[in-house]
This record gives sequence, C-alpha cells and structure tokens, in this order.
Amino acid sequence: MRHCLLPLFAVAVAACGGTPHQTASTDPVKPVPAAADAASANPTNNPATPAAAAAPAMTKNDVYSLSTATLDGKPKNLADYRGKVTLVVNVASECGYTPQYAGLQKLHTELSGRGFAVLGFPSNEFGGQEPGSPEQIQAFCTTKYSVTFPLFAKCATKPGTGQSPVYAALAGATGKSPNWNFCKYLVGKQGEVIAFYPSKVGPDDAELRAAIEKALK
Repeated sequence: MRHCLLPLFAVAVAACGGTPHQTASTDPVKPVPAAADAASANPTNNPATPAAAAAPAMTKNDVYSLSTATLDGKPKNLADYRGKVTLVVNVASECGYTPQYAGLQKLHTELSGRGFAVLGFPSNEFGGQEPGSPEQIQAFCTTKYSVTFPLFAKCATKPGTGQSPVYAALAGATGKSPNWNFCKYLVGKQGEVIAFYPSKVGPDDAELRAAIEKALK
C-alpha cells in the first residue's frame, strides 16, 4: 500500500497583529554592525532618499550631532547625551512587543548611573499601533510601565522625505531601517552607531546586554 505524503504548510503569525510580510520573524537574530560610513550601507536594505542624504550624521556617524524634539514638543539637542551609551527604540503603545517597555525601563534604571540611557521614539507607522496624542502616550507609559527614560516626539522612521533625521542617520550607519515597532540601535559615547537589533531581540537579550556593557567600558 502506497503511503501518501501530506504537504506541510507553515503558518506565519505576524507580530503585533500585522500581516505576514511584516512579521518580525523575518528579521535576523544577529545584530547588524554599523558601517564606517554611509557608503558601506546596503542600498537594498536602505534605499537612498533625499531626507537620508541630507542627514549630516550619515557620513560622520555621529547621532549626537543632531537635534530633535521631546514628546511635549520642546527642542532637544542630542549632544546632551555625548559621553553616554544609548539604546534608541521606536516604541508603540498597542503592539505585541509593547511589554518590552518593562525591560527597557529596567535597563535604564540599572545602568543610568553608569552613563546609559534608553531613548524612546514613538511611531505610528507599523499597524497604526501608536495613535495617541503626546499626552496619551506619556500617560500610558507612566501608568502602565512606570517609564522614566526620555520619550521624544512621534516621528517617521521609514526612508522617505518625512523621515526623522535621527533615523536617517541610524539607517545610514547600519543599512537597516525599522520594519516594525521596537527595533533597537545601540549608540556609543561619541554618537557612533554600534549595531541594529530587530524587534524580537528583547531588552534582556544576553548578546544585547553584553554589547551595552562593552560600550560602557
């Protein structure tokens, strides 16, 4: 009697309720080291855009030379973080990865005394999962996760004319732009972009923690 071979279908479950092509499972597990300059970035992963080309930190690899705005709309010069190691994260309040807020706050609390800070940049680009006003975002982060690390104005992280200069610089240095909420960039003491980590790499990941410890030395 012949045996029938039953085809096996893999079911891709999208993170945060997104569509399969948006799932974080397609992200590499390993961090992506930063290129020495923009010319080293992979153009396939980071298409050139006018906004990205205009970001001065793309060639200097110095995120701390840029300025942005805080969540409440006040100007903020990132030079204030020079001498510190930071973890830049595009955050959202209604994502399956939102519980990472707890781990991010834990990292910030444990290491802030050694010159480390988490920098949160809300974004509504992925699944519309950060729809709130600045006041709503602040209230959610404070009451739900007791967040004390800095939160900045809601911004666009994807390549394009509206992309945040901060994210243009981060993408220019690594060749990787966020493809979902809670992607992470490790930035060194002089504003140099060290590595990119996809959403599924949590704040308690051993390799990420080791990289932070190395940067703090």
